[in-house]
Amino acid sequence: MIAPHASHPAAPVRTVRKAVVPAAGLGTRFLPATKATPKEMLPVVDKPAIQYVVEEAAAAGLDDVLMVTGRHKRAIEDHFDHAFELEQALAAKGDTVRLDAVRDPARLASIHHIRQGDPLGLGHAVLCARRHIGDQPFAVLLGDDLIDPRETLLSRMLDVRDRRFGSVVALLEVPPEQIHRYGCAAVEPTGEEDVVRVTGLVEKPDPEHAPSRYAVIGRYVLDPAVFGVLERTPPGRGGEVQLTDALQELAAGGAVHGVVFKGLRYDTGDKADYLRTVVRLACDRPDLGPEFVSWLKEFVAELDGARPPHHRDIAA
Repeated sequence: MIAPHASHPAAPVRTVRKAVVPAAGLGTRFLPATKATPKEMLPVVDKPAIQYVVEEAAAAGLDDVLMVTGRHKRAIEDHFDHAFELEQALAAKGDTVRLDAVRDPARLASIHHIRQGDPLGLGHAVLCARRHIGDQPFAVLLGDDLIDPRETLLSRMLDVRDRRFGSVVALLEVPPEQIHRYGCAAVEPTGEEDVVRVTGLVEKPDPEHAPSRYAVIGRYVLDPAVFGVLERTPPGRGGEVQLTDALQELAAGGAVHGVVFKGLRYDTGDKADYLRTVVRLACDRPDLGPEFVSWLKEFVAELDGARPPHHRDIAA
């Protein structure tokens, strides 16, 4: 079934109107599925992961989205374009639900594409957006991180940017043994419960050297000053230009804040977390959830040995 058409309430007028979505990665953790299909196009129930990201940007009032892609990513461009033959076929059948679902991606925002010629890291991908962004503040949304549609993290970050200026990063407190997977922030309080001042950043530190348990997750609201810093930032960890390194320089000048996020986040860059994401979001769907949850309970009971396998359910 197709997800019901979702209409977002009118978003407030923002000083930030543009978003950048880096989508040039090779997706090696999902091979062979990503050999010919961009990892950002892997389905989460019945929408590709990257569509959730663009919907989040649009819901926060960002109506201009630049996707930084790479070779073999044409499917992303096609998804956010009109499919005239398909739309005509659905219209002829009177299938308005599926017709809306097909048209939705192209209606979310004004969507642009640019290619990152070489895989030189997230910092380089952001730098590729410089001409499109100009001297305006902008958001960066990573496609691996999905924020639950009911959360307002990005809107909160935009509010903080409007009041405090500079750049704003999203922070999530993680167990010490996981901090090596993220950029890590040293912070100090600001007087606001969910807002901290970032005093330093380290990319993927060893747990014993991590300045905190606050991980930088895939949402940023950046001041255009970051472009000048990125231009002179040498390759760092992994031989790539790290956005974390550029933000470290800005943080040293007191120009970076963090919003501490405690809501629902889904990591689709990891296979096990990707599967959990599909299950969670399917359970939340009014058109799929009741039937799927009922089956899931029976399946878990089978795994626990509480009852013998129901072969009719499996065959179905």
